[in-house]
Amino acid sequence: MKTYLVTGAAGFIGFHTAKRLLERGDAVVGLDNLNDYYDVSLKEARLALLVHPNFRFVKLDLADRVGMASLFEAETFDAVIHLAAQPGVRYSLKNPHAYVDSNLVGFVNVLEGCRHAKVPHLVYASSSSVYGANKEVPFSTDQRVDHPISLYAATKKANELMAHTYSHLFGLPTTGLRFFTVYGPWGRPDMSPMIFTKAIVEGTPIDVFNHGRMLRDFTYVDDIVEGILRVVERIPDACETGARYKVYNIGNDRPVELGRYIEVIEAALGRKAVKRYLPLQPGDVLATHADVGELARDVGFRPSTPLEEGIAKFVAWYRDYYGVPAEPELATAEMSG
Repeated sequence: MKTYLVTGAAGFIGFHTAKRLLERGDAVVGLDNLNDYYDVSLKEARLALLVHPNFRFVKLDLADRVGMASLFEAETFDAVIHLAAQPGVRYSLKNPHAYVDSNLVGFVNVLEGCRHAKVPHLVYASSSSVYGANKEVPFSTDQRVDHPISLYAATKKANELMAHTYSHLFGLPTTGLRFFTVYGPWGRPDMSPMIFTKAIVEGTPIDVFNHGRMLRDFTYVDDIVEGILRVVERIPDACETGARYKVYNIGNDRPVELGRYIEVIEAALGRKAVKRYLPLQPGDVLATHADVGELARDVGFRPSTPLEEGIAKFVAWYRDYYGVPAEPELATAEMSG
């Protein structure tokens, strides 16, 4: 049995990752500060499903330097899976300091903890947003990422640079994972599946940015977790600088237009959306598309869940969690009307 630190354990991807680790027989120390960026009761409901003899929850803020140092002094981890962060592109326009505190100060505290505790491997969440204004698709980790177009993206690129520095200077093996538009059960309320589903159920308009012509590489959360678990077992080889450092894309490798994505949600719900078409928003990119060739080569895995299957599972969870009954007769009337 191995012991993993999973930061952001009450969050969307962190919860699913911790759950899978526990199911396969590992021990998990789950860290989260349970902030109110979104509904805390959803985070608490996730944590309730992680109650297990091999799970211990630590309520702690990443930016708490003393608290983080104490955690690493008190525990021995076989690996650290760092998924906690201040997420969201648009929110970074309103509250930039939250991103500095969590994504920069917090990440330094994680790196320092791993360094001094001699953690064998740090796997951390990056983001497809680092590709920013890149025009060439699919996005490859061989491309330069010099033009982030949101503060969130800039902090994620900074994380990759900081990780390389610690790999180079202190011999800390690090692997960054650039996630591409993750969705699925227990997702965040500020993400499009929740926003769109809630609006369609309630009959309120949804904002469709860039008139629905954006392309996104929607990736089902179970595929993300499988990628994380495979990568955490593989200490990266030395890169060209000699550091044991690697970055991978994890995406579905099949971009879908936003308009089609909404149609899939409509079909799963049996209801039509009321759409309000709007221009592209500051910080948004036109298209994301992951080249996952390196991930497939190194760990033998590439995401494959079709959007229709993933959305059906998400909508089933949404109905159950929020108590939304199916209304087939009403749905049929609405769709034919």
